[in-house]
Amino acid sequence: MASDAPAQTRVTRKICAAIKDQITSGLLGPGARLPSTRSLAAEWGVSRTTVTAAYEQLIAEGYLETRHGARTQVAQGLGLAPALDSQAGCSVTPDRLSAYGQRLADFPLLPVSCRPRLMADFRYGDLAAEDFPMLAWRKAVGTALLRRHGRLRYGDPRGSSDLRAALQGYLWRARGLRCEPERIIVVNGSQQGLDLCARLLLDPGNQAVMENPGYNLAHQIFLAAGADVIPVTVDQEGMRTDCLPSARLAYVTPSHQFPLGSVMSAARRQDLLAWAQRIGAYVIEDDYDSEYRFDIAPIPPLQALDHAGRVIYLGTVSKTLSPTLRLGYLVVPASLSEVFAKAKRLADRHTPSLEQEAMAELIGNGAYERHVRRMRRRNGERRVALLSAVSAFLGDIVTVVGADAGLHIVLWLNHVPKGQEDAVIARALEAGIGVYPVSPLYAPASADTRPDRAGLVMGYASLDVRAINRGVQTLREVLEALNTEIGASNRQ
Repeated sequence: MASDAPAQTRVTRKICAAIKDQITSGLLGPGARLPSTRSLAAEWGVSRTTVTAAYEQLIAEGYLETRHGARTQVAQGLGLAPALDSQAGCSVTPDRLSAYGQRLADFPLLPVSCRPRLMADFRYGDLAAEDFPMLAWRKAVGTALLRRHGRLRYGDPRGSSDLRAALQGYLWRARGLRCEPERIIVVNGSQQGLDLCARLLLDPGNQAVMENPGYNLAHQIFLAAGADVIPVTVDQEGMRTDCLPSARLAYVTPSHQFPLGSVMSAARRQDLLAWAQRIGAYVIEDDYDSEYRFDIAPIPPLQALDHAGRVIYLGTVSKTLSPTLRLGYLVVPASLSEVFAKAKRLADRHTPSLEQEAMAELIGNGAYERHVRRMRRRNGERRVALLSAVSAFLGDIVTVVGADAGLHIVLWLNHVPKGQEDAVIARALEAGIGVYPVSPLYAPASADTRPDRAGLVMGYASLDVRAINRGVQTLREVLEALNTEIGASNRQ
């Protein structure tokens, strides 16, 4: 046994060095829990005694700490370097990228928000955690697990047959949309749906039409595919259809234009469908928040008016359940069903099965539609609170658009030039509120199509009434201070 002691000591030192390296490089931060001695011993192929000796050495040196009944963890209060990027200093030269990669390289990679906790964050797309139907979802997941009967296998790339059947019924009840389950493709959120459309319908150099202003990530997807994106002005009747160019596809949000909130008129809907049929284009109808209508009656989707198979309908549960679920769906013309299924299979085989089966159960037992009604009521109350606060605190210094539906409004700041948007954002953040500019949603070369005023996109679905009131009141103070400075500057 004595002859093994030096070897054991060497292994202990190696384990110590490996853990130290992860700690000092920042890969394991303060408070991070380490594996149990049993699991780490199995990983290294050594005895638990060897691992225990390594942990005890690191505890003695102040790198680790332990408490009775708890796992060993990295000591708090260590002055650690940030996590190192093993690829730091390395870059892929442009000639090593495909044309697609080179186009992507020019896009900004927006970081995940790491803002401090704010008094009120009006970020569009966020939902309140307490609104998620936890009990109903837990039951649906449990039911889905029981139905698996121990089988683990790849599924249909179109999606779970149960979910597609459930969506067929739901879309008919909620949106008046008729389709066969074979035409439904379940995707990982609407973003993947758009990506599949771009890959299958666009070649480099093709033209794609979209609303201006409009959804920025759709714009980037079409650019990444090599398309020439043609921005078309939006007014009170939605996207203008009197001057549409010849194009492969058009992307629209006709039931609640993003971000300005207009509804595409019946005449323009007919014009758009006639244009698509005449030139052989497809229309992507993004019905991203159709569940939330307040002062206007539900609008039938374009797909319900399409008799020529030119509309691809895109839906999601990101605005009703959670964006973290990454569940969306396409309803494609029958002629495209098979090729979309093949593209989906190549992309990721299929969307995760458990979530699909749980969603099918939630729709099938009526819990989803009860939840949607509850969310429509709650978000209606938030909307009223926001509009009341805007009227009370901001009055005629702003103009509100897009408030009849959806989960956001646009505020035009009547006395703040558009060049001051960044200043408004920064000052609001200093005051503890998050507001977001409308400028990035306009095509870069379309300055003549937007007002000269600053504009803000303000979501409200994640806030309670108290936070909404405090946030709008604080925004008033920010705007008053900025307007005073602008006035003083103009007088000089």
